[in-house]
Amino acid sequence: MTTSTRPAPRAGTGTPEVPRADRHGPAWTGPLFAALGMSLVGSQVAVSGVLADAPLFAVQAVRYTLAALVLAVVLRLTGRTPPAPCGREWAWLAGVALSGLVLFNVGVVRGVAHAEPAVIGVAVAAVPVLLALVGPLLGGSRPTPAVVGAAAVVTLGAVLVTGGGRTDAAGVGYALLTLVCEAGFTLLAVPVLRRLGPHGVSLHAVWIAAVALWALSLTVEGPGAVLTLRAEHLPATLHLALGVTVVAFLLWYTAVGRIGPGRAGLFTGVVPVASAVGGVALGGPVPGPAVWLGVAVVVAGVALGMVRRPAVGPGPAGAGRRSTGRNRSC
Repeated sequence: MTTSTRPAPRAGTGTPEVPRADRHGPAWTGPLFAALGMSLVGSQVAVSGVLADAPLFAVQAVRYTLAALVLAVVLRLTGRTPPAPCGREWAWLAGVALSGLVLFNVGVVRGVAHAEPAVIGVAVAAVPVLLALVGPLLGGSRPTPAVVGAAAVVTLGAVLVTGGGRTDAAGVGYALLTLVCEAGFTLLAVPVLRRLGPHGVSLHAVWIAAVALWALSLTVEGPGAVLTLRAEHLPATLHLALGVTVVAFLLWYTAVGRIGPGRAGLFTGVVPVASAVGGVALGGPVPGPAVWLGVAVVVAGVALGMVRRPAVGPGPAGAGRRSTGRNRSC
């Protein structure tokens, strides 16, 4: 790996960069964190049935409010003080919150009214390819052929797991919305990860999403929607807030900082796999041979993408740059 003495771009200019300061620890921690984070995201399927009759925006608003409070407490207890966003960073964070946390949920819930859930799952399964192509471009380099090829393999495996399904024109539109929003959750965070770090990005994105979802709940569902939540909804909401949001977000953004969005994107293929395996663990029917073949293909694709590091150059993971520490001021 070569090094460069070029100074890091000034924070707050919107220049896409992934934090070198977070790329410490053993090399295997990045892939491990990405896999664990996406496994937690896949586990939300297990609680979706419990929340099927709950008001969507109210549940999500409570979820992200709890997550923001827990993140703030954890940061305070651990002595971490993420730098305050400034300038264009607010726009990037708002994009992360509104695309990956608000519109994504709208696309999924509204989409299943026009398409079978598998159609939405297939759309999300295309995220690895999108991240492998766009992620390096945001970092000022070209996509790595090996990572793009591995992403295509992961996508194929995820499609086998989720299967196909019937849909209409609106369903296709919602599927594309979920694809773009899921990718935006990662790509829009890249420009601010360097200075704010995974803790800062997670905290600010979550509370911004909470504010937006409370506004949607009050407008669409009415002021009394949150009062309709029942006792059985609480454990599921806590799981979404703590496991799928706090823990998964920190794991994911740390992984993106260590291995870059392209390679981290390979692990989004773990979501349908975790959902399928989790369903069996909860007593659901054992999937057929096509699903298990898809699981094997996903594993092979991820392994293929992890064999070699991205090409040397100013890639999304900051390869070839010396770390000068995180700039904490605007």
